[in-house]
Amino acid sequence: QVQLVESGGGLVQPGGSLRLSCVASGLTLDYYAIGWFRQVIGKEREGVSCISSFDGTIYYAESVKGRFTISRDNAKNTAYLQMNSLKPADTCVYYCAAEVDYCSGYVSDSEWADYWGQGTQVTVSS
Repeated sequence: QVQLVESGGGLVQPGGSLRLSCVASGLTLDYYAIGWFRQVIGKEREGVSCISSFDGTIYYAESVKGRFTISRDNAKNTAYLQMNSLKPADTCVYYCAAEVDYCSGYVSDSEWADYWGQGTQVTVSS
């Protein structure tokens, strides 16, 4: 079966860093765009970043631009989200999701992703 498994979340102090990983199984990641999302209970899902499959096009939310970096290693079937200069406002559950080929619609289209991971908690606090 297809699975996306996130890891790397945890508790960090403001200004600290975390690297989230998204390991895919049951699919070949080369053919999929990978999006990172975050969601707080009671609020809508927020698109954080996305990287497309073949052309490498990358998108970032304005709230994380300059602090977060998305990348992928197709040989390892893994995508990453490097998070630096973390703020308390970044506290959230972070999810990775996969859609064939392109990031188009990842922010606005609720049906964008074909597959979703289970999420990993990120807490930024002193």
